[in-house]
Amino acid sequence: MTTDTILNEPRAERRRKDSRLEKLLFRLEAQRICLEWAFREIAGRPGIVFEMGLGHGRTYDHLRIHLPEREIYVLDREIDCFADCTPPQNYLLLGDIEDTLAAAATRFGGQVILAHADMGSYVEANNIATSAKLSRCLPAVLSPHAIILSDLPLELAGTRSLPRPPGAPKDTYFLYVNGPP
Repeated sequence: MTTDTILNEPRAERRRKDSRLEKLLFRLEAQRICLEWAFREIAGRPGIVFEMGLGHGRTYDHLRIHLPEREIYVLDREIDCFADCTPPQNYLLLGDIEDTLAAAATRFGGQVILAHADMGSYVEANNIATSAKLSRCLPAVLSPHAIILSDLPLELAGTRSLPRPPGAPKDTYFLYVNGPP
């Protein structure tokens, strides 16, 4: 198929062939919309925040700007972020997500009001393994009615899925709340 043919197709037809750039943009747009929705949902409620998957630190930076009164703990394998987005050492939990969440359950059990996981990759086997680890270990740290946002689908005991906020692109982010309706 030539470039001219692709460009002349209706956008709806091309949607099936989104480039990695478009997929990234849709995911980032959904992430921002979902985070801003979550900020409103947890306003006035006690609890700490978990940022799982620091990456370059952009989401951590967004969290600390919009939730300045919250303690934000970052869980990741290693630090590989922009210097100005590096969390304080006492708010870093480094290691495999399964190990860090297991240790966090003892220290923070039932205290996390917002958990954000941005740990997906372009390797499906890694995504399946990461989703399974998060699904097994994350519930132990969640407070009642905690909000969970993830770029991977999760199966969290005691939670229920929520619809994406208006404007969040489809199939890019998954939302959950801890506890019954």
